[in-house]
Amino acid sequence: MHANGTVQERILDLLDPAAAPTPAEGYLDLIGPEDEPEPSFAQRVMESTFLPHVYERFWRPAVFSLAKGWPIGPDAAQEHALARTWLGLGARKPDATVLDVACGPGNVTRGLAAGVGADGLVVGLDLAAGMLARAAADTTDPHVGYVRGNAVDLPFRDGSFDAVCCFGALYLFEDPWGALDGMVRVLKPGGRMVILTSRRPPLPLSRLGARALTEITGFRLFGDGEVTGFLRRRRLGEIKQRRYPGLQLVGVRKPGPG
Repeated sequence: MHANGTVQERILDLLDPAAAPTPAEGYLDLIGPEDEPEPSFAQRVMESTFLPHVYERFWRPAVFSLAKGWPIGPDAAQEHALARTWLGLGARKPDATVLDVACGPGNVTRGLAAGVGADGLVVGLDLAAGMLARAAADTTDPHVGYVRGNAVDLPFRDGSFDAVCCFGALYLFEDPWGALDGMVRVLKPGGRMVILTSRRPPLPLSRLGARALTEITGFRLFGDGEVTGFLRRRRLGEIKQRRYPGLQLVGVRKPGPG
């Protein structure tokens, strides 16, 4: 047992007082039948029973590598290392409390855990029960725990986390801007956030094609200035962006100490 309690006990301390979690397959479940949102086509694919078994080994490496400009773009290990650096994890803040939004089967969550120390904590949150069951089954790190919850309505107290990460999911949210506001809300002053999301190619008619794709599938393509512009309007600082052919990595810092 951790000196400050088990992983689930530590997560309970971060939850909004109104949250009523129940234990599930290695995670805390905050989603009742009445809370289940109607999924888009793209979300149905992510919540399928088949995908959790192939996501980390086949689906994500293939799709994301192409979107990052394979064979030139970074691999998963380099991607996780860059996220830890942009989030300020490691020697600089070894005991950070970190949130991985829409964590899927936990591959990024476990990658972030490599940057926290003995008193650090990484919480993976996802809506898909199958993904979380896979994540819990594949996780042995005592600093990692999981919550089933809604990424657009995060169930945590204000200012609970030193760092927030959302890799490969913002483009699936019905309200991505509300989700970003929630991520900023749960960040501590001085906390850092990293988002890996889609990028709309700056090509003629690409805006029309992106709009049609969103209407049909629920998958959103963000222009180069959409996410950074939104964060800038929220008066966040130290905004950085790395562009790939089909993806963009955005980092930001919430004003305040840290």
